[in-house]
Amino acid sequence: MEVHHPAGFWNRLGARIVDGLLLAIPLGLMTILIHGSFFHDGYSPVDLLGYVYAIVLPVIWYGYTVGRKLIGIRIVRMNGQNVGFGTMLLREVVGTLVYIVTLGIGLIVSAFMVGMREDKRAIHDFIAGTYVTKEPPEDQEEEAAVK
Repeated sequence: MEVHHPAGFWNRLGARIVDGLLLAIPLGLMTILIHGSFFHDGYSPVDLLGYVYAIVLPVIWYGYTVGRKLIGIRIVRMNGQNVGFGTMLLREVVGTLVYIVTLGIGLIVSAFMVGMREDKRAIHDFIAGTYVTKEPPEDQEEEAAVK
C-alpha cells in the first residue's frame, strides 16, 4: 500500500504542541478543582480525557484533532480509509505502552523514523497500520470540486 503526501516531523510536532496547549488549560483547571493544584503527582481521572480526545476526535472528524486540522494534517489507515476506534486504540494506547516499556528510546527512534523515512511513519503508525498525511478527506475534496 502506498503512502500519499506524508506529513513530516515538524508538521506532526506542531500539531502535537497545539493540541497540548489546547488541552493543558481545561485539564489543568479540572485538576485544580479535583486535587487543589494545577499539577498532580500520580494517577488522576483527568488523565484519561487526553486519551479520549486523541482517540475519539480523529474517529469522528476524518483523522483530525484540532491541532492537526490547524496544521493541515490527518491520520489515515494504510488503505487510505478513515481511522476507527480499534485503530486509534492501537495507535495511542499500545504505542504509548511501547514508548514507556522502552523508557522513551522508542519515542526517540520514532522521531528519527518520521524525519528520515520516505513514508514518514513512526512506531505507533506501524502498530496501528496508519500514516499521517497532508491530503484532505475525499468528502472535502468532492465538496471543493463542486464549489
